[in-house]
Amino acid sequence: MEEEGYKLQARVVKALAHPTRLQMLALLRDGERCACEFGPLLDLRQANVSQHLGVLRRAHLVNTRRDGTWVMYSLSDERTSQVLDTLAEIARDRFVDAAAALNEVA
Repeated sequence: MEEEGYKLQARVVKALAHPTRLQMLALLRDGERCACEFGPLLDLRQANVSQHLGVLRRAHLVNTRRDGTWVMYSLSDERTSQVLDTLAEIARDRFVDAAAALNEVA
């Protein structure tokens, strides 16, 4: 049973492990967006947008609703914004550490 919990966590982490999907989630922080908006904003083909949104849906990171012919997306949990902030902080800290290490060898 414990293993199943780790599998579910891994599904979420895998969904977060792509820069395009992180950008999509960041865009959704400002509120609901139509799936049609992501392509122009991220310079992606609609098929690619659909694939990435599908990964986010299967990981339960986004909610969807229909508005006529449009599919609208929103964050499924407000804590996702906190996760994005934490990831950014960790990346910044690691980058600072890496820059400092490179300066020591230069």
